[in-house]
Amino acid sequence: MRWWETGKEGTQGEEVKSNHCITHCSEHWSLMCSYLQAKRTQIGFSSAASGGETTVSSTAATSMTNTNPDVPLSEEELERKKKKEEKAKEKELKRLKAAQKAEAAKLKAQQGPSISKASKKKTVRADASEENPEDYIDPETPSGDKKKLSQQMAKQFSPVAVEKSWYAWWEQSGFFEANSSSSKPPFTIVLPPPNVTGALHTGHALAAAIEDTIIRWRRMSGYNTLWVPGMDHAGIATQVVVEKKIMRERKMTRHDVGREKFVEEVWQWKEEYGGTIWKQLRRLGASLDWSRECFTMDEKRSNAVTEAFVRLYKEGLIYRDLRLVNWDCVLRTAISDIEMDYIDIKEKTPLKVPGYKNMVEFGVLTSFAYPLEENLGEIIVATTRVETMLGDTAIAVHPEDPRYTHLHGKFASHPFNGRRLPIICDAILVDPKFGTGAVKITPAHDPNDFEVGKRYKLEFINIFTDDGKINSNGGLGFVGMPRFEARVAITEALKSKGLYKGEEKNEMRLGVCSRSNDVIEPMIKPQWYVNCNGIAKEALDAVMDENNKKIDILPKQYAAEWKRWLENIRDWCVSRQLWWGHRVPAWYVTLEDDKLKELGAYMDHWVVARDEKEAETEAKKVFSGKKFQLAQDPDVLDTWFSSGLFPLSVLGWPDDTQDFKTFYPTVVLETGHDILFFWVARMVMLGMKLGGDVPFQKVS
Repeated sequence: MRWWETGKEGTQGEEVKSNHCITHCSEHWSLMCSYLQAKRTQIGFSSAASGGETTVSSTAATSMTNTNPDVPLSEEELERKKKKEEKAKEKELKRLKAAQKAEAAKLKAQQGPSISKASKKKTVRADASEENPEDYIDPETPSGDKKKLSQQMAKQFSPVAVEKSWYAWWEQSGFFEANSSSSKPPFTIVLPPPNVTGALHTGHALAAAIEDTIIRWRRMSGYNTLWVPGMDHAGIATQVVVEKKIMRERKMTRHDVGREKFVEEVWQWKEEYGGTIWKQLRRLGASLDWSRECFTMDEKRSNAVTEAFVRLYKEGLIYRDLRLVNWDCVLRTAISDIEMDYIDIKEKTPLKVPGYKNMVEFGVLTSFAYPLEENLGEIIVATTRVETMLGDTAIAVHPEDPRYTHLHGKFASHPFNGRRLPIICDAILVDPKFGTGAVKITPAHDPNDFEVGKRYKLEFINIFTDDGKINSNGGLGFVGMPRFEARVAITEALKSKGLYKGEEKNEMRLGVCSRSNDVIEPMIKPQWYVNCNGIAKEALDAVMDENNKKIDILPKQYAAEWKRWLENIRDWCVSRQLWWGHRVPAWYVTLEDDKLKELGAYMDHWVVARDEKEAETEAKKVFSGKKFQLAQDPDVLDTWFSSGLFPLSVLGWPDDTQDFKTFYPTVVLETGHDILFFWVARMVMLGMKLGGDVPFQKVS
C-alpha cells in the first residue's frame, strides 16, 4: 500500500501532518509528483502529461502492455493507457478530498464539542419564547376605521385576522360608491338578486367573483362604475319556508293565522334571516355600492311594480281572462313552467303524492264507455286521468273516420250527472289510428281540450276546489273527495255500471311542483295576463337583427335558445294566488244590483289603479251613477314580474332620477343560461317597453 493512499507520510505508522488549507494539500501533491517522477526514471516508465499534470498508473509492471520505450504503442494500447491514467487521477483526487475532510474534522474536535441540530432548534425555541406573542396579533380596530396592524407580521396566514376590518373601512370610505354626476364614462352591472330564502352557495360565489373582477378592472381603468346589490323576495319559496316554520312551531297553517298576521310573520322572518346574504357578500369582498342596496318588496321597488302594471294595462298589454293554468293544490296557486319538474313514466308506477296516505298509480290508460242516446249503443274513450270525466262536455271523433260517421251530431249521456255530451268532429285533435279514435273532451282541465272547447264553444266546467277536491259540479256521489281518491271511486262506479273496459300501461310525462312535490293539475282560472306578441318581437330583434343588434348573448349558441323561446311565446300569466308578494293593483267593483255578489263573478267589473282612492275615482267614471263596493284582488304578482323590472327599478324608475339618466342602460348581465327566458327575456321586454332601451348590452 502506498503512503499517499493510506494518509501516511515517510515511514509507515507516522500520521500525516496535513495542513487545514488547500495550500498544504498542493504541497503534498507536488512532493508526490516528484517522488513518482523519480520512480519512473528508475523503472523505465514512459511519462504522459495531461493538462499540465503527471498521471500515473496504480499498478506499474502489469498495467503496461509494452515496457520497451523504443517500441511505439498501437492506437488501441494508447487508448487503454489513456483511460487507465484518467481513472488513476480520479481516484487520487477522491482520496485527497477524503484526507481534507478528515483533517477538518480533527481540527474541529480540537476546538471543542460541536453543537447538534437538535441543540440549535432548542436554542431557536428558547429565543422565540423570549418574544412577545402580542406583537403578532392585530390590535382591535373600531368598525369603519382603517385596519390596525400588528408590530410583527404573523408567521402563518390567517384569513380571518387579515381580512377583518378591511371591508368595513372600504365601505365607510365610500370606495365603491358611484357618482351619478361624474364626467367619467359609466359602467354598470346589476347583481342578479339572490332569493331571500337562504344563504349563498358556491354558484353565487363564482358569479360574484366574476362580476367583482369586471367591476374592479373598470374602476381602475377610470370608469364611473356602479355595481348594484339587490335581493329578491322569492314569492312562493319564501311563503313555503314561513308556512313550514309556523306549522313546525305552532301546528298552524297560514289560513289559521290569517293573511295580515302571516305577512307580518314573513317580514319578521326576512329581517331575521335575510341579512345573511349581505354579510356573505361582504365577507367575499364584493365591491358593491351598498348606498344603493335594494329589495324587491321595499317601497321604491313596490311603487315601480304598481306603476308598470297600471301603464301596461292602460296600453292594453295587460288583461284579465279565464284560461288554463298549472295549478298546485297544496300551495293553492298557479305556478310558472320554471317551477315545475317532470317525471318520465314508462309503465304503471305508484308514487307518493302530498296529502295522500296511499300511493297513487300513474302510467295507466283506463278505457270506459259512454252510453249513446237514441239506443245507438255506446262509444268507448280512454284517459290517464279518469277523475276528469266528471268535467267532460263533449266527445270528439275524426270527421273522416267511417266507424263514427253515423254518430255525427248525436249525443252521449253522462252516467253520473246526466249531462248531454255532443259528438263533435275535430280533425286537429283526433288521430283515428290512436286508441278507439274517440276522445273525451274536458275543456276546463286539459290544454288540448281547452283549445277544442274554444273552437266549438263548449261549456267549461271546473270540477275541483282549489285544494284539489271534487266540487259540486262533479256530481253528488263524489263531492268532497280528494281527486286521486275520486279516481279509484269513479273506476269502481264505472265497473258497477258495466261501463269499465279495462286498463293498460301508458308512457307519460308527469308534471310536479318543484316546491311542494304536488302533481300539477291543469285548471281553468281567471288570471291576469301580459300580451307578449309585440314586446317579444322587439326583444327577439334586439338579439337576432344583425343590422340593428343591441344585445350580444355569450356564448353565442344561446342566441338560438333565445330565438326558440320568443318565436313561440305565449301570453304571460302574471297573477299568483299567494299572500307574500306585490298585491295586484286591481279592484273588483260589486254593483248594488248585481245578481252574483262573488268577487270576480263578472269579468268586466274590474278597475286598475295605483291605490284605492284612484280606483274609486275610476269606478265612478265606468259605473256612473251606480252604487258599488270595492275589493282589491287578493292575488299577488308573479315574482318574475318584479324581478323583470329590476334594471329599471334599482336606478329609480319610474322617477326621472339622475341615476337613471347616468347608468341606464347597464352594460353587462352575468347570469345563468337556465333563466335566459324566465328572467333575461322579460327584463328585455319590459326594459324596452318602459325604459325606452334595452336594459343591458351583453349577456354572459
